[in-house]
Amino acid sequence: MLTLVKQWLLNVLYAMLLVAVSPWILYRRIAQGRYRKGWSEKLFGSLPDLANRKSQSQEHVQDGPIVWFHAVSVGELQVIRPLVERAAKELPGVRVLVTTSTDSGMELAQKLYSQHSVCFAPLDFTWAIDRALDRIKPDLIVLAELELWPNWILNASKRKIPIVVINGRLSQKSLQGYRRIGSIARNIVRRIQWIGAQSETIRSRFIELGCDAAKIQVVGNIKFDGANDDRNHPEVRLRAQQLRLSEPTPCIWLCGSTQAPEERICLDTFCELADRYPNLKLILVPRHAERFDEVAKMVQATNLPWGRRSSFSSQGLDEHWRIFLADSVGELRWWWGLADLGFVGGSFGSRGGQNMIEPCAYGVATCYGPNTRNFTDIVGILQEASAATQLQTPQDLKPWVVRMLEDQPSRVQLAKRAQAITQEHRGATERTWKQISQILSGDRPRGF
Repeated sequence: MLTLVKQWLLNVLYAMLLVAVSPWILYRRIAQGRYRKGWSEKLFGSLPDLANRKSQSQEHVQDGPIVWFHAVSVGELQVIRPLVERAAKELPGVRVLVTTSTDSGMELAQKLYSQHSVCFAPLDFTWAIDRALDRIKPDLIVLAELELWPNWILNASKRKIPIVVINGRLSQKSLQGYRRIGSIARNIVRRIQWIGAQSETIRSRFIELGCDAAKIQVVGNIKFDGANDDRNHPEVRLRAQQLRLSEPTPCIWLCGSTQAPEERICLDTFCELADRYPNLKLILVPRHAERFDEVAKMVQATNLPWGRRSSFSSQGLDEHWRIFLADSVGELRWWWGLADLGFVGGSFGSRGGQNMIEPCAYGVATCYGPNTRNFTDIVGILQEASAATQLQTPQDLKPWVVRMLEDQPSRVQLAKRAQAITQEHRGATERTWKQISQILSGDRPRGF
């Protein structure tokens, strides 16, 4: 059991780590404008005082539950979206708090959840966690995917606040890391009331970590539900108009959630093909906002006609563009609706891949590199159905694009299989919401 002494030892460890990385934080703050906001919430738990705030409902309506959703960054914020919407719709007088940990996450959270309370999450210092819990007094804490912070979970558990993990994932690498702190990790996961695992493999890993098997349910991946599949959605059509994509429609190759050096790989590949395929256009969507200007310089150096999202005029983009830089946060899900071919980034770099469900849901012929450890189960589903292509080296990208451009029947079949498999795996949101509703009502599921 974690004692008070062990908790304060964790505080000391966190403080030492914070001091060690402070030069890096200071550099990024000055050079890139990051880490300038939210320090009061992060260090001192100065979150909104929801416990003493009246709901926005009428005075005669009794305030409902307080639900705290935590999503570390952009991807997780998209995951919680359908559950936040269900809470607002089905829980009268509910007060929702959404916290995140990154600057890009905060930018998106303020857009998606403007009608709710949004702020940075406290760091895992005991004093910050305790003050945050005093001010929120949540009836339920919902953690997206995997956020096992010892002090946060322990202190919430002491207050008998239910904690659930939704869209739970645990890679083999993460499992090995947590096993190095054996008893601490076991004590953390045993205090979680319910885990909605993405797959049976992930469920087994949580059990191996020490979680009670009765508290883990395989519900599937919410990202299959959250992925839009309607190319006629108003948000998609608006972007088609802004990019002047009129008939005959050009072939759009979109490279999304890219990190260094993937933009260079994609740009070099496109430049080699641009003259051969004049109907081909490239949309680049880098993963991190602080790299937008860096990537813009790469695009400009190609000397091809180009534009960027942040420089849109009222008339939209010049219709002769060949490369478009979508330098915005939280819009990738709509840009995918314009694509015929897709490359999912983070897979030729070190990140471990990004969400390949979104392009597949639209019926985009999709490829990605070999480093997809964060999406192992999804990749397994796609590969088994021959619904996407995994490339082994950056040199494989050009022949793949050429094959997709010249063999239209193969491209169409790949796209159809991709869309069909995403439809087949929908339903995780409903299964997850059912468990959340039971916990909030006091009718806790089996294993509690």
